[in-house]
Amino acid sequence: MSDTICAISTSLGVGAVSIIRVSGPDAISIVSKLFSGDNLNNVNSHTIHYGFIVDNKEKIDEVLVTVMRSPKTFTREDVVEINCHGGIATTNKVLELLLLNGCRQAEPGEFTKRAFLNGRINLMEAEAVADLINGKTEEARRVAISQMQGSGSKLISKLREDLVGLISNIEVNIDYPEYQDIYEVTINDIKEKINYFHDSLTNIINNYENGRILTDGIKTVIVGRPNVGKSSILNKLLDYNKAIVTDIPGTTRDIVEGSISFNGILLNIIDTAGIRDTDDVVEKIGVEISLFKINEADLVLVILNNNEELNDVDLDILNKTKDKTSIIVINKNDLDSKIDLSKLEGRNIVYTNTVTLEGIDTLKDKITELFKLEEIKKSDYNYITNVRQISKIKECLKRIDDIKESLNNELPLDMIEIDLRDIWDILGEIIGESYTEELLDQLFSKFCVGK
Repeated sequence: MSDTICAISTSLGVGAVSIIRVSGPDAISIVSKLFSGDNLNNVNSHTIHYGFIVDNKEKIDEVLVTVMRSPKTFTREDVVEINCHGGIATTNKVLELLLLNGCRQAEPGEFTKRAFLNGRINLMEAEAVADLINGKTEEARRVAISQMQGSGSKLISKLREDLVGLISNIEVNIDYPEYQDIYEVTINDIKEKINYFHDSLTNIINNYENGRILTDGIKTVIVGRPNVGKSSILNKLLDYNKAIVTDIPGTTRDIVEGSISFNGILLNIIDTAGIRDTDDVVEKIGVEISLFKINEADLVLVILNNNEELNDVDLDILNKTKDKTSIIVINKNDLDSKIDLSKLEGRNIVYTNTVTLEGIDTLKDKITELFKLEEIKKSDYNYITNVRQISKIKECLKRIDDIKESLNNELPLDMIEIDLRDIWDILGEIIGESYTEELLDQLFSKFCVGK
């Protein structure tokens, strides 16, 4: 990190303002070469200066330059941000001049990577930066901000501190058994602590699903045989005509997707091809995809025709979705019902009519009830929602289960201590106390270049 990096931090295109960020030991001196205005080498930190970016006395753009001296910056390095007029040609020209005068083009996420390596943030907080950028709803923003402020990090750090206390007591008892004034750790003490760790890790994993819903939304798949109104339901939920609606069976042959912000939660809706036996090769592929999507879904909306008796295809769909979180949507409730409700016993049922919109709000209310969205939104947002992090938590829980078995089998304490140290190390990987270059490269490669 001895060099100075630069990148465009705003979306490249036509706009009022573009921001180019520079970070590193030579950030101020490099920008000073290009800036006509105050001498940036002599200005106070965290000040903004008006002037021009020039190239051989030619004015390139009228700009505002922000100077921030280390260590009170995002990267804990000297940082300069050039606010120029938005536009591809202007922004690229300023970036080109910076590169010609000693800067290096930043890699994806390199500013955040430097913030982590310089101790400004830990790994969980770094990943929360990406979540904040990618968040599509207010609830996703709240979870990301909570993580950036260290809510998850404090939880993990507390567990590591408790582990250190237990490991230290075990070590003292192993190494200095002759001492009379030390606290003697009993097997019951260890079992009590292990149960505490087990409950803590289990609680984090159980809350993961709620957190994932807040950040990623609910993956909702609409299934049913042809002409039951699947595409109409999709269009009414989205409140615009996303899918083509006709009376011709097999109109929808591929998946059609759309998203809405629903009660502050993203509802990712997939309309699938009508499920039926068909000799049409293309439609058959669509049917296979429909059946596959059922397994991936958080929620399945099974659409049935109110004015038709349940046939073998309907019953097959009902059977395939019986163990999934699902809602039976009986459409066209303005027509006489021919459905045998006894075959839907125990299922969540909603009646709809896409002509008058009757039942659409009831369907939304049922989704809110099933996923307890009101309760989730009233929480403190202290969720761990990152897949990498939660996989490490699950790995720790597996080690805890192994320790429980070891205790029941009366294995020596020094064997228990080894497993406890492994758990301490794994928790350290979550917040970045221990890491590999490969992990960092993989993690930060998912960031945009200017962050």
